[in-house]
Amino acid sequence: MQSQQERRLLDSIFILRDLSADNTLSKDLRIKYGKQAVELSEKTKSDTTALISQRKLAFIYLLVGEYDLYEINSLRNLDKAKELKDSLGIAYINSGLGYLNNEIKLDKAEAFKYYLEALKYFDALNDQYQKALVLASIASIQDDEKDYLGSEQNAIKALRIYNTLDLENIDSNKYTILNLLGLVSLKLQNFEESIAFHNQALELTKNLENGKQSAIESLNNIAFTYREKGDYDEALELFLEIIENPLLKEDMSFYGLVLGNYTFTKFLSGKYDFNDVETNLKESLRISEDLEDEYTKLVVSTDLAKFYEANKIPDSSLKYAKQSYKIAKAIPINEYYLESMMILARLTQGEESKSYLEQHINLSDSLLGVERTTRNKFARIEYKTDELEAENEQISKENLYLLILSIGLLLTAIIIYLVISQRAKNRKLRLIQVQSKANEDIYNLMLDQQDKVDEARTLEKRRISEELHDGILGRLFGTRLSLDSINFKDGKEAMTTRSKYISQLKTIEEDVRKISHELNTDFVSGSGFMDIVSELITTQTQAYALQYEFDHSEDIDWELVNNRVKINIYRIIQESMQNVYKHANAKKIKISISLQKNVICLDIIDDGDGFDTSKNRKGIGLKNMTSRVENIEGEIEFSSQNGNGTVVNVKIPYLNQST
Repeated sequence: MQSQQERRLLDSIFILRDLSADNTLSKDLRIKYGKQAVELSEKTKSDTTALISQRKLAFIYLLVGEYDLYEINSLRNLDKAKELKDSLGIAYINSGLGYLNNEIKLDKAEAFKYYLEALKYFDALNDQYQKALVLASIASIQDDEKDYLGSEQNAIKALRIYNTLDLENIDSNKYTILNLLGLVSLKLQNFEESIAFHNQALELTKNLENGKQSAIESLNNIAFTYREKGDYDEALELFLEIIENPLLKEDMSFYGLVLGNYTFTKFLSGKYDFNDVETNLKESLRISEDLEDEYTKLVVSTDLAKFYEANKIPDSSLKYAKQSYKIAKAIPINEYYLESMMILARLTQGEESKSYLEQHINLSDSLLGVERTTRNKFARIEYKTDELEAENEQISKENLYLLILSIGLLLTAIIIYLVISQRAKNRKLRLIQVQSKANEDIYNLMLDQQDKVDEARTLEKRRISEELHDGILGRLFGTRLSLDSINFKDGKEAMTTRSKYISQLKTIEEDVRKISHELNTDFVSGSGFMDIVSELITTQTQAYALQYEFDHSEDIDWELVNNRVKINIYRIIQESMQNVYKHANAKKIKISISLQKNVICLDIIDDGDGFDTSKNRKGIGLKNMTSRVENIEGEIEFSSQNGNGTVVNVKIPYLNQST
């Protein structure tokens, strides 16, 4: 069972962790709170508590962009988690390192390794949601590295898991994985499957928060797939539907890309007006140049080069082919880089044409080798991981057999020892029983004697107190009165001397009175919970630029109050201050905690805008506060009017919640 001190320490750790996760605070302050949580966690002598605080601190480093510190701390935490055999910690740390290498360091092979390790642990823990997230990340890496079959397999596994989960916002995860499957199927030239996946994604956009914009993107993907399939009429119909959607022009970069796709599809269909195609492609190029959108600029430049080449205008085709070649090399996007080389090889002559052709061949061979190497590397990583697991499993089996043998030998030895010692124990049993009875009698006598000693001590203490007060103090008071009456009968010097004695007697009188009271008074120490609450109020009001008053009663012994009650009181105050900051436009807040008729009363008053309590009780903040109060068998009341501020009154049983 935890002591009061341990519970208070854990309270402080939880509070500091929450503060470090508060994104309304500054970067430095969040890191400071995270470090303080780690320092306190180390004092608990609980390795698990310390590791959780270390992981949360590392995550704060990731969120604020301190990537080197995140990696250093995560690697150290990973070693500690392995030492503690903390499977959940190992899984999350590997997943985080996978994200770092994939998104920040762009080291796909290293990311693949960490994600694969995380996948095995999440699978063993049967955490289906996290398993699906990791599978989706692995599929994305494989797509980037052109391992399309591997990407498709892992993406389908992730989708199957998502379809079994009933979680909030799961449709967003499904949309992402369906979009990836559509793109991968297109690269594998499985056009019908690609269209089917994109249509499923399009259907899900109805449930997404930013669904209308996502729907436009899905339509563009479907139209592009129809174009690659050669169904230009269907593609043109969909591109036209997108262009006529007024939402498209909210993202001019995307509008330029769709306009280019629509126009080039017209050209590919063979049913086009030269001037219209030329004008629209150049308009798309202009938009991309104005927005410095290098990708759209590359796509449209390549399309213009093909358009002019087909219409036998070599100078213009050469101009845009060279532009495409330059951009593709700089970005780089190898697909367009290779395509621009082929166009330039066709448009130029002699050594120049030969040079572009050789570049195309060399780059193609190089990319093919890189793709093969990457796929082999992923396979080797997966194979080595499986091999290592198999070795560990074999070692575990051998250790199990050894353990069973050792236990068998130990049990045999114990049985032999028991047989030998049982007779001796039986002989001693009666003696022990007799001694036990004697010890019990002695113990009861000691208890009786202790009660008598305690009673005598109390009586003696009271007797001394009464003697001091009624005897000595009375006699001293009488002596002072006598000296005071004589004081006026003598000369000045005698009066001064007597006055000095009288003053000394007063001092003795006060000392005796003080001793008397101390002998008959107990002292009760207070609790540190109010210090934690005071720190919260000071920190939050500084962050929110609020003036505040905080009063609390000394009548409440917080050590007798249930830990759950204190945490909920803390959270209610925190939630109230957040509501005042977000909604009330207040300048001042007053918080008081008092004890009235065995009830803890918490009052929170602000001078903000107020609200109509009959119309605004659906807010999440108010629901959370009400739920917390109900959980500790209390009552909460909100009093407010528009323009007159808000009063929150909370009443919680005091003695009923004690532990």
